Order: sequence, then C-alpha cells, then structure tokens
Amino acid sequence: MQYHTLIRNASIIDGSNRPAYSADVGILNGRIERIGDLSADHADEVVDARGRVLAPGFIDVHTHDDTVVIRQPQMLPKLSQGVTTVIVGNCGISASPVKLRGDPPDPMNLLGTSAAFVYPRFSDYRAAVEAARPTLNVAALVGHTALRSNHLDDLQRTASAAEISAMREQLRESLEAGALGLSTGLAYASAFSASTDEVEQLATELAAFGAVYTTHLRSEFEPVLEAMDEAFHIGRQAKSPVIISHLKCAGAGNWGRSPQLLAALEQAAQSHPVGCDCYPYAASSSTLDLKQVTDAHRITITWSTPHPQVSGRDLIDIAAEWGLSLEDTARRLQPAGAVYYGMDEADVRRILAHPLSMVGSDGLPEDPFPHPRLWGAFPRVLGHFSRDLGLFPLHTAVHKMTGLSAARFGLKQRGEIRQGYWADLVLFNPATVRDVADFSDPQRSADGIDGVWVNGVRSYVDGQANGQRHGRFLAREGDLRAGFNA
Repeated sequence: MQYHTLIRNASIIDGSNRPAYSADVGILNGRIERIGDLSADHADEVVDARGRVLAPGFIDVHTHDDTVVIRQPQMLPKLSQGVTTVIVGNCGISASPVKLRGDPPDPMNLLGTSAAFVYPRFSDYRAAVEAARPTLNVAALVGHTALRSNHLDDLQRTASAAEISAMREQLRESLEAGALGLSTGLAYASAFSASTDEVEQLATELAAFGAVYTTHLRSEFEPVLEAMDEAFHIGRQAKSPVIISHLKCAGAGNWGRSPQLLAALEQAAQSHPVGCDCYPYAASSSTLDLKQVTDAHRITITWSTPHPQVSGRDLIDIAAEWGLSLEDTARRLQPAGAVYYGMDEADVRRILAHPLSMVGSDGLPEDPFPHPRLWGAFPRVLGHFSRDLGLFPLHTAVHKMTGLSAARFGLKQRGEIRQGYWADLVLFNPATVRDVADFSDPQRSADGIDGVWVNGVRSYVDGQANGQRHGRFLAREGDLRAGFNA
C-alpha cells in the first residue's frame, strides 16, 4: 500500500496508559491508516523511528493562547515541545465573546491589549482561527469574566438578574457555535464579587450541551477546600463535569495539604464527574496581585506597563532600589505580571502523579519574560518527572497529556494512536527529551523532540519548524460527561 507518510520501527506509546509496543504507522489523508508490520508498504515520506517513541501529539488543556494563535500562528513555544492541540479560554478569560468598553480588565489583559479583542461573538473567533490556519488545533472555552465585562458596568459586585440573563444568552449562543464549556477565575478581583448563585445560573446552560465547567478556584490559599466545595456544588447543580484548573497548595502556610485536596477530589469523583489539571513547576505566574505580595517567597516581575525595564527582576530588589515597601513597589508597578515561587515541590509531585490530573502549561505568551512552562511543561513531565525522578512510567506521563485530556474535553478521534484517528503525533527520544527553558532563560526550545505531525502533516523536524500550518478549530462534539467514564 502507498501512504503519505510511513513511520517505521517506532516504540509506540498510544496514549491509553498501556506500555509501549513496537510497530510501523502509515498515515494517509491526515489520519492513521494502519498500525503494524508495514515493511512491504511504501510512502511519499518514510521516517525511521528506531530508538525513539511515537506518541499522540500532546494536548495542552490549560492555555492562554486565545489571541496569539491568530496573531502568531506558527506557535513555536508549543509546537517545539510536541503540543498539537491547545485549549484556550481558561480562568474566566477568553477572547470571545467580548466587546470592550475600554482597556481589558485584569486579568483579561493577559491576552493582549484592547486591539486583540475583536470577536464580539464566539462564531467570530472560530472563523478567525480557521482563517489564520495556525500550526496547532484550537478548542475554546467561554470565560465568565469576559461575559461579566460585556454586561456589568462594575465588576466589583455580583450580577443582577437581567445581567445574568444576558450572560446566559451569550453563553448559550457560544455553546451552539462549538464552545467546550464555561470557565471561571473567581480568585481575580474582576470575578471575586460574583456570587455562587451567579455562576450556578450561568452553568445551568451547560447541561443541555453536555459541556464542561472549568474553574480557577475562588482561593488556592488557606480556604482552598471550601473553594473546591463551591466548584463541586456548581457542577452538581448544573449537571456538568468539573475540572479544577491548576490545582495547587498556594502560599507557604498551605504547604503539605495536597493529600487533603486530593482526598476531596476523589470523594467528589465518587458521585460526580470531576478532574483537574496541573503544571509541573512549584512556581505560578499571573498578573501582579497585591493580595499575593509577600516576603515569604520570591516574586519575579514578568512585565510592567509603567516600568517595562524591570521585566525579569525580583520584586524585593526593585523595592530596595526604590526605597519602598513590597506593597508600595507592587502598586507602582501595576498593571504588571509576576512569577510567584509559592508552592512546595512535594505537593506538586503528589498532584501531578494523581490519576485524576492532566497536564496543562498555563503558559502566558504575552509576557516578555515568561514563566518557562510556556516552552517546557510537557518535556519536563517526560524527562524530569518520569525518566529522572521515576514519578510515574513513561506511558502514564503520555496518557496524562493525551488520551486522558482528549477524553475529558471530548476531542473525538484524537489523543490516542489508533487506526482511523487523526494523525496528531510527536516523535521524541526518551533518553534525551528534557525542558531547556528555565527561570533565568525561559524562551528556549526543548531537547529531544524530533518530529511533530498535525493532522497528518509534519510541521516540526529535528528541532525546527518548517512552516507547515495544518491546525484546525475543534468544536465541541457530543456529551463531555462520557469522557469521565472512560
């Protein structure tokens, strides 16, 4: 038989959480046509994969790539680490449906300036992604804060009945146009004043579509268990699956509590579809939040609108230079972004290893000095955590970034290497794959990623993007609740 691409002698980790096996893979018309001994077959392109692992392309379930996939469709930070699909619209902030009155409110400014928000309807955003032809596939959530900014003149209060009705209508239109579900960022000032009832009424729209509820919890600090309870309550009332975003024990006073959080997650999962995502680092990154300013751990400034020259410097050093307190320094820097070294490594490892957790980068592509997770999250799981630390077998690491993620978000015929599935694939060297980006030099491509195919087309070859852009917009398909029973 003649294929477009034939990958021979691969060690296949298929994304289903089973160990590797050896086989050839034939790709035809964007899909995996055959798996097995294809030694008698031919192809336009033949790749010898001996000594390397062929896995499904990684699915980054937690991104803020909403506008960058359109403005910079090559998406090198993600493509270079083997990512073939990004899910945008997390933490309550999305590029659509949005109609700004002025500058984007914090934290929507993480997605860019007001010029980046030109999608008043979700269908407008979907069309823009399709027109941009990004290198990667894109699926999207609708942000609660985005909806609030459309309809509330004051984000420091809960919404009225009329405002909730208007937000529900926009959410429903977006779900009809293919949105995966609703996300919230209740920890941020722009959504913190929203009552549980406000969110619950919005989430009621999800059930009819089988859509998902994802949430940046109201607190990741001491009240984190209460915040988890709120999320599970909203999901149960809405009859919608719940995914907790970047589950963590934030703040030094919270370290060591991951067993409690995971026990609460497990308990909720006994009667309702729930899960979480996490990133493989003990430092977070977001906008500079006065509530998180402390001398208990290091804080690095990633950007500052009034003082762009301080990007990459520690808050404590800036404060000493200016002769100000940490709080007054932070006020002078705002609006700004920061990396917070506020987690304990043991908690990160426990959450990352848990069967209910998926991997997401939470990278911030607009930051001039970004957290290294933007370039290194997925190779870090493969190299540092799986190979070097032995936290879990390689096939489990791959499952957390592929098959599990595709099931949770209803990405049909993706996330596994199976005949008939879309050929989103990554070829890597298990002995050398590693994250190279670090906190001092964060914008560096990973080692050991030899090839990436998106919808059957090789777009990354031997450490270099080749300009091929064959990503697609992935609209929600079917009932996402089914993916929690897999």
